[in-house]
Amino acid sequence: MAVRSPVKANQGPRPLKGPERVATLLFAMGKPAASRLLKHFSTDEIKLITRSAAELGPVSPTQIETLIEEFSAQFSNGASLFGTAAEVEKLLSGVLPPEQIAELMSDVLGNSNKSIWDRVSTVSESALATYLMKEHPQTAALILSKVKPACAAKVMGHLPPPLRNGLMRRMLTFKPIVDETMRIIEQTLHEDFMINFSRNMGADTHAKMADIINKMERDHMEEVLQSLTEVRPKSAEILKGLLFTFDDIVGLTPRARTALFDQIPNDRVVLALKGTDEAFRNIILSSLASRVRRMVEHELNSKEPASQRDVLEARRAITDLALEMAGRGEIELNSQDDGDTYIR
Repeated sequence: MAVRSPVKANQGPRPLKGPERVATLLFAMGKPAASRLLKHFSTDEIKLITRSAAELGPVSPTQIETLIEEFSAQFSNGASLFGTAAEVEKLLSGVLPPEQIAELMSDVLGNSNKSIWDRVSTVSESALATYLMKEHPQTAALILSKVKPACAAKVMGHLPPPLRNGLMRRMLTFKPIVDETMRIIEQTLHEDFMINFSRNMGADTHAKMADIINKMERDHMEEVLQSLTEVRPKSAEILKGLLFTFDDIVGLTPRARTALFDQIPNDRVVLALKGTDEAFRNIILSSLASRVRRMVEHELNSKEPASQRDVLEARRAITDLALEMAGRGEIELNSQDDGDTYIR
């Protein structure tokens, strides 16, 4: 079988990619230097490097030298390397606590017998369906033929009928796949789902933090955001975009405000509006039915005092209800309605 000459002179050993290159450099530089570097990696990055190192196999001196030259280092031609789980565990010892090493190695060894297809089968079927719709139909059909049947069936249910039928036909007419092609597909899936999915968990973290901050008292909320702005300004900006407070209610569309206040008792509306400025109050009152509005205005005009705690609790209850309704898809919190301009 004719083999096309690669662009580079090196032939034979497969090229190292991504985490494999990092693992090779760590092995080559020895434990002392590698230990100092590993302390700067995140847990997810160490997991990725650990998996790659455990499955690295033989790396020739030529490959090592080429790799080192790419990083502009001065290395002599050394002995070949052979990455194993035992070697990477030895490399980690003294750098990480024993329990963390045990967790990492358990994860690596546990996944060594678990193929990428088993792991992809655990991904949300809607997420996998969205991913496949962006791929070439032949690639999508191959992926569906490799994941677990139960997963493939659920994913098929999320696909448009024409695409679903076309993929089924392709799956029936598959020819043998070249090993290198399959390896590239598996590596791509690993990066797209296993790595990027872990990175995207950061977005979930911001959402959870925003949910917590949303339920804080206003002064505590401002204190937390001020502290985050000083230490992690980018995260603070993301959180500010996710927060929703009582003051933000005036930014809702008239329809959303009406739907919200239709579910709030009159006495709670009265309490929440105490101490607000006239512009804000008028916007809220405009969302009430005529009879309810007259009752609320009458109560507010009586200027009966209320404790600050009761007022804040009423506002918090209204804000929580708005968040719940948004979560159910009944209203939108951040509507881009340019036709309405509000003044607080």
